[in-house]
Amino acid sequence: MFPDACMDKKLNTYLQVTTSAREKMASSYFLLLTAVLALASWQAAASDPSPLQASASQTAAHEVLLVNGFVCKDPKDVKAEDFFLAARLDVPRDTKTNKVGSNVTLLNVMRIPGLNTLGISLARIDYAPLGENPPHTHPRATEILTVLEGTLYVGFVTSNPDNKFLSKELNKGDVFVFPQGLIHFQFNPNPYKPAVAIAALSSQNPGAITIANAVFGSKPMISDDVLAKAFQVEKNTVDWLQAQFWADNHN
Repeated sequence: MFPDACMDKKLNTYLQVTTSAREKMASSYFLLLTAVLALASWQAAASDPSPLQASASQTAAHEVLLVNGFVCKDPKDVKAEDFFLAARLDVPRDTKTNKVGSNVTLLNVMRIPGLNTLGISLARIDYAPLGENPPHTHPRATEILTVLEGTLYVGFVTSNPDNKFLSKELNKGDVFVFPQGLIHFQFNPNPYKPAVAIAALSSQNPGAITIANAVFGSKPMISDDVLAKAFQVEKNTVDWLQAQFWADNHN
């Protein structure tokens, strides 16, 4: 083979190898970028949206900017009152207004406008002796709870198919976490003394679905045929449960 032809062949081979290496590198960068974007999207979907500005307080209906379903003020018009509420959380609540013996005082974006877009809310929960905050879920929030007074027996159940039950008895100063969307409860086992807890939730509007209320107190009622089959009980048992007064313990 002539020298020039040999050199051309080597050059072509070098160019092919270089091009292949560049393509592989570009492919690797693309995969890395895709992974990073997927991770960022997952994190964004796992919590409330990050704030678009220092504050996005709810305000009068004539404003036009909506964030998370709430109208936002112009930052120039925001006041300290948008972030304040004289909630009197130091005052015990009445736990005798419902059969479950508890009272949940939730401070969310509907009560403190400045919470809009900040992804957090707070609740005081009062428990009568042997009172409970019955099994419920928060569809939009994880909850972290601490006991201020008394003792609480708490727990949650993991999702299908395991349905593992995790529980703990908490004393004053103890903390427990309830993951987002899982059924959980708190019960005061003391027959003589009340209990008090404070909970923080990772949403400006965590929502609450009390299981018994939703299943047996829906409007209109779920067919007793459906519930009898689901719970494997007689229809008259379902009818009795649906006839009960399923009070809300939130205020």
